[in-house]
Amino acid sequence: MPRYRLTIEYHGGGFVGWQRQASGLGVQQVIEEALHAMLGQRGPCPEVFAAGRTDAGVHARGQVVHVDLDADFAPERLLTGLNFHLRPRPVSVLRIERAADDFNARLDATARHYLYRILDRHPPPGIEAGLVWHVPVALNAEAMHEAARHLLGHHDFSSFRAAECQAKSPMRTLAHIAVRRMGPEIHVSAQARSFLHHQVRIMVGTLKLVGEGKWQPGNVAKALAAADRRAAGPTAPPDGLCLTAVDYF
Repeated sequence: MPRYRLTIEYHGGGFVGWQRQASGLGVQQVIEEALHAMLGQRGPCPEVFAAGRTDAGVHARGQVVHVDLDADFAPERLLTGLNFHLRPRPVSVLRIERAADDFNARLDATARHYLYRILDRHPPPGIEAGLVWHVPVALNAEAMHEAARHLLGHHDFSSFRAAECQAKSPMRTLAHIAVRRMGPEIHVSAQARSFLHHQVRIMVGTLKLVGEGKWQPGNVAKALAAADRRAAGPTAPPDGLCLTAVDYF
């Protein structure tokens, strides 16, 4: 069975997340059903495996998945047909290529890149509604960036881990995090081989406290050292979060 690697983008609003679930519509289900319709198959849908399971409301511009098909398709034909059957869902397949038989979208990933967008102005978003976290007060991006530097490196991230996180260990290595002012928005970019459940959103919610002047940058280091979820800030909403890329060797 040939294996294919797909790069996908989607608007997470309206989905229960990446994973197929018993209640609600997952992005995985939409893609699998589109594949099933395109192939004209009977029986179960082909199963797709993703680099990361994004939460409800979280977006992606560079999600990577792999799928095994029982027919050999030219990638260009598969790309055209799959996007046709994905309509009108806000999901698009950007690229398809043949992959090695042992390629695994999740296990072979060496880094995952996320971007969180904050719109810190009084008027609410119009065009960008659902794609940014609207904060109606101006934030200090420089102070947020200074605070974020305390999170770099290999740490116990228990303070930035959702209670329902199923990871066996809270230890993670944050290879990159930066906070930058981009016109009317503040962008928080983060990169790691893997993240804990809600880790990026909790880091952003904590950094917002610094941007508002409620916390000093050093308070973030104290929250990290506490290794206790109660020591960190709130969980930022999913709207502003996007999986932008996945790296492989």
